[in-house]
Amino acid sequence: MDRAELGPREFSRATGGKGLAATARVRAASPVLADGVERFIFADVFSRSGLGAREREMLTCAVLATIGGADNQLGVHVPAALECGADPDELIQLCEQISPYCGFPRALNALRAVRTVLEERGLPLPLPVREVSLPDGAGTLVTDAGEGDDGYLFVHAPMLDRQMWRDVIRLMPDGARCVAPDLRGAGAAAAAPPVRDGAQLVEDLVAVMDAVGLARARLVTVGNYGYAFAGVATDREEGGSPRLSRTPVAFRILDEYDGDVATKTDVLTTWFTPEELAAGGWAVRYARDRVARVDVVGCEALAAAMGGIDFSLSPDFFQRSHPHPLADPGECVREILEEDDGGT
Repeated sequence: MDRAELGPREFSRATGGKGLAATARVRAASPVLADGVERFIFADVFSRSGLGAREREMLTCAVLATIGGADNQLGVHVPAALECGADPDELIQLCEQISPYCGFPRALNALRAVRTVLEERGLPLPLPVREVSLPDGAGTLVTDAGEGDDGYLFVHAPMLDRQMWRDVIRLMPDGARCVAPDLRGAGAAAAAPPVRDGAQLVEDLVAVMDAVGLARARLVTVGNYGYAFAGVATDREEGGSPRLSRTPVAFRILDEYDGDVATKTDVLTTWFTPEELAAGGWAVRYARDRVARVDVVGCEALAAAMGGIDFSLSPDFFQRSHPHPLADPGECVREILEEDDGGT
C-alpha cells in the first residue's frame, strides 16, 4: 500500500472517519499541506509500529497544548485520542502533567479543549475528591460522590488505591453517597507513616467518615478484608448507633496479597482474563501502574493491619466470589444493590 492510501486510512482510523473532512478543507486551498498531513504525519510517522496509537495521540495532544495557539488541532486530536483508547481521566491528567512545564495558561486552555470534547460526547469528568486529615495529622485524598449522611464506604486492596472503585462508584444510583479513601501506604497517603495495627486503621476510617459527614455506611471491600474491616462497626456514633448500617459486602479477588508484595509480578493474571489483559483498557493500565509503583513497606504494613483487626464482635458479611471490581464494575454494582434490596 502506498503513502497516498496508507495516510488517509490511518488518519480516518484514528479520528473515527472525521479527519479526512479536515484535510479535504485543507486540500481545497493547499494540496501540498494536505499531503503533508496525510502522507508524512500519518503514513510515514503515525502508522509505524513500536509506539501505540493511544500513546501517539496523547503525545500529540501534549505537544499541541504545550506550544499553544493550536486549539483547532486539539479539537481534532483530543477526540482522536479517545478513539484510540485514551480514558477521559488520562486526558485530564495530561493537562495537569504539562502545567509545570508549559505554564498554567496553556494547561488551562488544554483543559478547556478536553472538557469541551468530553461534554460533547457525554463522557464523565473525574469523581469529586477532597483532602482529609487523619488523626495523626497525615493527609489523604478521599473520593466523595453523591449526597446524604448514609451511604457506602469503599475500602481498597493493599496493592491498589481508591481509584480501584472508580467505575463502580460511577455506576451507582444517582445521588448515592459513595466515599472511598486512600488508606495509609497507598495512593495519596503513601507518604503517611505506615499503619501500626488494625486499631489505627479502623480509627483512620472512622476519622474519614467524620470528616466527610458520613454518619453511617455500608462497607464495600475485597476478599478476606471484608472480615477485617467489619471491625469499623464496633465504633459507634453518639447515641449508640453502629457506624455500619447494613451487612458489609466483599468481592473476592483470587490469589490475593500473600505477604510478599515484592514478588507479586503475576497478580494481574489473577485479576483479569487473558482477553481483558490483551485489550489493555484503563482498568488494566491502572492496575499495572499501581502494582509497578507499589510502596512495599506501606503495602505490607497495610495488609498486616487489615488482617489483624479484631472482628469477633462484628457482624457477618456478604462475600461474592465474582466479579473483580476493576474487571466488571457493572456486575459489582448489581450485586451490591441486589443485597441492598433483600439484605439486612
